[in-house]
Amino acid sequence: MPMQSDSFYARGLRFSCTECSLCCRFDSGYVFLSDHDIHSLTQRFTLSRRQFIDRYCRQIDVGIAARITLREQKNLDCIFWKHGGCSVYSDRPLQCRSFPFWPAHVASLAQWQALRRECPGIDVGRLHSREAIEQWVNRRNREPFCNPQQEQRK
Repeated sequence: MPMQSDSFYARGLRFSCTECSLCCRFDSGYVFLSDHDIHSLTQRFTLSRRQFIDRYCRQIDVGIAARITLREQKNLDCIFWKHGGCSVYSDRPLQCRSFPFWPAHVASLAQWQALRRECPGIDVGRLHSREAIEQWVNRRNREPFCNPQQEQRK
C-alpha cells in the first residue's frame, strides 16, 4: 500500500523503544504469526511446525477469518517474555519487529497520538524516515498471517 507523500509523517516520526515491555506484558493481545515467523521460531527451538504451534500458539477467530497467534502466560505476558525481556528477541515475529509502524498506527495523526498514550517511546528518540516507515507498512502488508485452515493441509 503506497503512502501519500503528504501524509502526517512525510518528515518522519520519532520512536525509540524504552524497553518498558508494555507492548509485551500485562494485557491480553494478539501476536499474529506469518509463515516466516513460524519457520524462524521452529528453527530456534528445533521443533516441527506442528509441535511449535501446539506448544506456543492458539487459534482465534477475527471476523471472517481465523488466525494463529502466540499464547499468553497466565498473567497475560507474552509467552516469550522472560526475566526482563524477550527470550526470542533475534527471532521475534514481524508484528513485534515492526512496532509501532503498523498500518493502523500510521493511518492518521490521531491514531499515532492515541498510541503515544500507551507507549512511552512514541515521539522521542530516533527519527525514522517516511521511506523506512513505509517499508515496514509494506512488509506487513506483503507477509500474510497464517490461517489455521491452511495449517491443517500442511
